[in-house]
Amino acid sequence: MTAIVESIEIARRPRDVFAYATDLSRYPEWQRGVGSARLQGNGPIREGSRAVMTRRVGPRMVEYIEEVTELDPPRSWTVRSVGGLPVTAIAQSAIEPLDGGERSRITINLDFKAQGIGKLLLPLIVRRQARKTLPREVRELKEILERRR
Repeated sequence: MTAIVESIEIARRPRDVFAYATDLSRYPEWQRGVGSARLQGNGPIREGSRAVMTRRVGPRMVEYIEEVTELDPPRSWTVRSVGGLPVTAIAQSAIEPLDGGERSRITINLDFKAQGIGKLLLPLIVRRQARKTLPREVRELKEILERRR
């Protein structure tokens, strides 16, 4: 199946967009499906950082671990869910500078891998929900960051 991709331009510098969007504790502010996010350990986010997340999947809140698998500040990062869920989400995000670095375009590429019962849930619930929520989430990210100027 193909990934779900959304892009939006934000009137903020790439480093500002990157800092906010990679702060896992801020996910609930711009990702309405996230109930909570708590970084495990101390220090700044890095490759290998993990967070305990709760996210609405269909009618339920599901707890899982999200791991940062790639981090290239302020250009890109990848996170994936880990820990035995029937569906693994992989979110690859990239920020490109616009107008000499005064503005940014963020692109989020969301894909999934399924196993077991997840193969049934993926097209019926997970992908359908992601197609609805990802566009709202990138708009919310833009609104929050542009309000913070």
